[in-house]
Amino acid sequence: MLAVVSSHAPIGIQGEVISVEVDLRRGIPGIDLVGLPDNAVKESRERVRVAIRNSGFKFPAERILVNLAPAGLRKFGASFDLPIAMAILGASRQIPLDNGSKIMILGELNLRGQVRPIHGVLPAVAAGLERGIGRFLVPEDNLTEARCLGRGAVWGINSLQEAAARLKEAVRGARPRPAPCVGARSGEPPERTFGDLSDLKGHWQLKRALEVAAAGRHSLFLFGPPGSGKTMAAKRLATLQPSLSREEALTVTRIYSIAGLLAKDAGIMRHRPFRMPHHSASNEGLIGGGRWVRPGEISLSHEGILFLDEAPEFRHSLLQSLREPVEQGEVRIVRAGSSISYPASFQLVMASNPCPCGNLGRDDRACLCSHQEIRNYWKRLGNALLDRVEIRVPVKPVSMEELVQGNGETSARVRERVEAAARLQRRRHRGMPFFWNSRIPAAEIQEYCPMTHDSRRTLADAVKRLTLSSRACHSILRIARTVADLEGSRVLEKEHLLEAVHHRRFGEDDPFWNYG
Repeated sequence: MLAVVSSHAPIGIQGEVISVEVDLRRGIPGIDLVGLPDNAVKESRERVRVAIRNSGFKFPAERILVNLAPAGLRKFGASFDLPIAMAILGASRQIPLDNGSKIMILGELNLRGQVRPIHGVLPAVAAGLERGIGRFLVPEDNLTEARCLGRGAVWGINSLQEAAARLKEAVRGARPRPAPCVGARSGEPPERTFGDLSDLKGHWQLKRALEVAAAGRHSLFLFGPPGSGKTMAAKRLATLQPSLSREEALTVTRIYSIAGLLAKDAGIMRHRPFRMPHHSASNEGLIGGGRWVRPGEISLSHEGILFLDEAPEFRHSLLQSLREPVEQGEVRIVRAGSSISYPASFQLVMASNPCPCGNLGRDDRACLCSHQEIRNYWKRLGNALLDRVEIRVPVKPVSMEELVQGNGETSARVRERVEAAARLQRRRHRGMPFFWNSRIPAAEIQEYCPMTHDSRRTLADAVKRLTLSSRACHSILRIARTVADLEGSRVLEKEHLLEAVHHRRFGEDDPFWNYG
């Protein structure tokens, strides 16, 4: 008898629905597994055999052929244990499998027949729904995640015996009891993790730059001596971000599900991610890849912040590989015979000392670095990447008088203005393939950034005085658009352009930025 159930292979952001086909025939008892399985899938033969027996079922004394289709797609991981076991039980008539191909089953088995959680359940449910599959059996620990889409009949299971019982209910047309999609991480405010903007004393120019960067999701570069507050400011930027929309949250949660970073019982993610990789990160760790391609830090930062502290310490080639994702909003990982894309629309934030010794710009210490040493230090970043960074802010240590001053504006207060500017952008860019001002294409800047006569003359003077590139001019207009949105202005005034030039003026021609 032939039995068929559906499962899922987490390949890319969408994944692929896999048909698990089992056929029993006469011959020497054993299991033949075909369909390009990797070693973990091949090992499922013994796990399934023991789990079936230890769960009180009879393992068929026949020759078993298991086919994972489509056959040309490599299958990996242990998530095929449970669907293989259920298909074997269905083929041996120990459980009903009428219309079994319309049921998706996911889960790893241990030798006692208990079901272990797996990665990529949310993408699996989404892919199943797109293929017309309406019933799902998933590990109990993945149940909240699987129900985030709010569609389909989803059962959470703890063991092979329970899976057999729930399958009988599903075949009869029963539906599971509804449960809300909640998660342990969904309601925790960012201030609890990253601190409040009011903790940052002084630094009025820096705080304004953080607000503008958050409102338009502009890339940001902070440079200054050690201890001046660069890392502290970058973390506070996370508290100014507007909340994720439902569509954005589902995409982010899907990426984290594929990467296996969702906690037990975690539902849909509500806050924008903040990723801070170490400078020793590998190419696969930052960009993505590996033997079985997985999302890297840039995809884990999707719709959030990627913070590179001590940016010149990262490998030069690794930094240059960020140029395309910064502009395109996605990363394409090409392997022999395959190409996999992950979303990577992130806000790049970098921080660096101004020189190798870190004393450049300090009033109380002398910089001992030569001009050539400083040039070589900045060459690690490369002008091609720096040209794509829209806001550049010099950061100096604050005085003792500023440190003892009262608190400034809180993150919640600034976030209100940021969210108001974000709503303006959402309305203005409705129907367009971009949302944030930082994503306005060069061809659309004239339409979305109308200027007065004075603002046009201001921009022309800045281009002539600072010898700005065309990309820098577009960056200034995008920043000015955000400044105008924060003030609720439709037209870019002279003051908006002046502030935008101030945020963009450093380091256009020379990698050595003397801001003292």
